[in-house]
Amino acid sequence: MTHRPIAAFLAAAIASTMLAACQPSTSDGDAANPRGSTDTPASAPVSAGGGSTAAPTDLEQLAERLVTQSAAVKEGEIVYISGRIQDAELLENIAVNVRKLGAWPMIGYSSDRLARRMFFDVPEKYDAQADTAGVAMAKLIDVTISLGNGTTENLFEGADPRRAAARGKANEPVAKAFMDNNVRSVEVGNDLYPTAWRAERYGMEEGALAQTFWNGVNLDYSELQARGEQVKAALAGGNEMHITNPNGTDLKVRVQGRPVLVSDGIISADDIKQGGPAVAVYLPAGEVFTTPVPGTAEGKVVHTRTFYRGKQVDNLTLTFADGKVTAMTGAGPGYADMKAEYDAVEDPRKDLFGFVDLGINPNVSLPANSTVGTWVPAGAVTVGTGVNTWAGGDNSVPYGMTMSLPGSTVMLDGKPIVENGVLKL
Repeated sequence: MTHRPIAAFLAAAIASTMLAACQPSTSDGDAANPRGSTDTPASAPVSAGGGSTAAPTDLEQLAERLVTQSAAVKEGEIVYISGRIQDAELLENIAVNVRKLGAWPMIGYSSDRLARRMFFDVPEKYDAQADTAGVAMAKLIDVTISLGNGTTENLFEGADPRRAAARGKANEPVAKAFMDNNVRSVEVGNDLYPTAWRAERYGMEEGALAQTFWNGVNLDYSELQARGEQVKAALAGGNEMHITNPNGTDLKVRVQGRPVLVSDGIISADDIKQGGPAVAVYLPAGEVFTTPVPGTAEGKVVHTRTFYRGKQVDNLTLTFADGKVTAMTGAGPGYADMKAEYDAVEDPRKDLFGFVDLGINPNVSLPANSTVGTWVPAGAVTVGTGVNTWAGGDNSVPYGMTMSLPGSTVMLDGKPIVENGVLKL
């Protein structure tokens, strides 16, 4: 699972993927993906090149909201819009709405086939090549709007983990460039865009997941802003978080004095003034997140079930001491490959505890028996290691592990803020 998307980090990853190296990433829901999803469904809105399917929502209205409300596009700005052919109508609608404001749209195209070929067919000697195109884009554009829509769950099956690590390292300066230049980013998907395989993973029918997704996207963001500010205030005034779960998770971490950010669907004037990770939203929105006081994470996190390139990983368990991973265990058919990718990243920053993320969206829910969680449902708890610049931290290592903990309890200075998966604030 990644957000991130993906944030300035996500925008950088998208830009560099579309324009240069096409760095492979693990599919949405994978333990080793640092933030947000770059996957969207084969059943996404409409193709402009021939046949069309019934749009799942008003695509013109959605495009206008993405441009004017979520991204806050201004006259004269350059907006990079990325997606795949199955989203052609929505991509075009976004571009038209950008131009209607006197801003300049650019549409970037990719596909599963292109992404795979740009990894497997490009010689290994270019893996560490500096991504000058990505850095240049970070200086040129003002906004990215991405419809992450890879449709193949195991697209990079067989990829050499050493090569993936080399490409990640080469792209780290691009992520920094997007962050330093305060490029605003909007990512549509956020681990929930409806596909058959994702619905199966969550224990839902695809139609039910689609309804959940669009209910979350079409939420009144002003209400979400108010809820987000309430949760933000609680975290900002707290010191120690204690996260427990019936699966064996028992983790304590201090957050006193750390920045607290909200993904509420809107990039506001205050967000733009703050810059950096504050100018990113992930849709469906509804998250409040913070980073740890360095060296304070202690205990154990158990991820009951996740997937790595479509292969199940069971009971992924990370032990923390002095703020970093000291042991890792797991099982299932995907664990060995996931561990190989982890081992290929030699940067010790990958082991640092990265963030705590709380879901606040009341319009999004998963089945009570789902062991695979996601970011935004009210009461959801997600933690992770490694990269946390998207969450307001300073760890830009191009790798991270994300662990969803549905049904958790979170105590803040001894008072419950989430209890058995229910948000108490």
